[in-house]
Amino acid sequence: MTREIKLGKKLIGEGLPTYIIAEIGINHNGDLDIAKKMIESAVHAGADAVKFQKRTPDVCTPLEQQKQMRETPWGYITYLDYRYKVELDLEQYREIDRTCKKLGIDWMVSVWDEPSVDFMEQFDTPAYKVPSASLTDQALLKYARKTGKPIIISTGMSTMYEIHRGVDTVGMDNLIIMHCTSAYPCEPDELNLRMIETLRREFPTNPIGYSGHEVGLVPSAIAVALGACIVERHFTLDRAMWGGDQAASVEPGGFEKLVKYIRVTEAGLGDGIKKVYASEMNSLKKLRRVR
Repeated sequence: MTREIKLGKKLIGEGLPTYIIAEIGINHNGDLDIAKKMIESAVHAGADAVKFQKRTPDVCTPLEQQKQMRETPWGYITYLDYRYKVELDLEQYREIDRTCKKLGIDWMVSVWDEPSVDFMEQFDTPAYKVPSASLTDQALLKYARKTGKPIIISTGMSTMYEIHRGVDTVGMDNLIIMHCTSAYPCEPDELNLRMIETLRREFPTNPIGYSGHEVGLVPSAIAVALGACIVERHFTLDRAMWGGDQAASVEPGGFEKLVKYIRVTEAGLGDGIKKVYASEMNSLKKLRRVR
């Protein structure tokens, strides 16, 4: 059975190069110039795509959270006001679209509500991601599916029952399923990377990916060895910047190393067929006494 899906011009699946997403999210803190610098840095690091988060704050922010007060760079404001501060508007997204096209990198977003899907339909992005927090939002899953674009779902903070229900709701066609633990940052003993193998067994026709929030790079390369076709990591210019996702993010130099680790992992996996390589012949002649 094939596990291949087309994202833009790239085919994603087993035996193909891992599709690496630099998750900018809201690490730009509402600043377009920072967002553009992050895109440029992601391109330099070798990412295949950058991803943002699109919300309609008064729709997707839980009512009990909206009036909660929070210390922010804009002062002591409500959580809802903060959500609006970090949202990018239409013209800013148009500039992101222009920048990504100019630099030759894919871009997409996580959609958190139905109006955000409508907003994003103005752009030709290769897929929509439905974040872990929205995996149980059946209305959103169905609404995103109606666009006809490939869907990526993330499975953090979800039970296997909720994952199956989400998959049943959105449908298995053109669907990528991401293993994830929604802790920022995530401790090693909660990464549970073997869930990648579990998801591969549970959903044998779908590409499986990994959305990581750990500190460090090695687990993301291990995820590829376990069968992840897509790797997504939060990305930032500086982990000391303000914001809840910064501590679980990778800086440009680290992201460049991450891409190299993943590419070396891909090359090192091989095809599982034992062979004697030409590079071994000199050692064979020098060292093997009995043939």
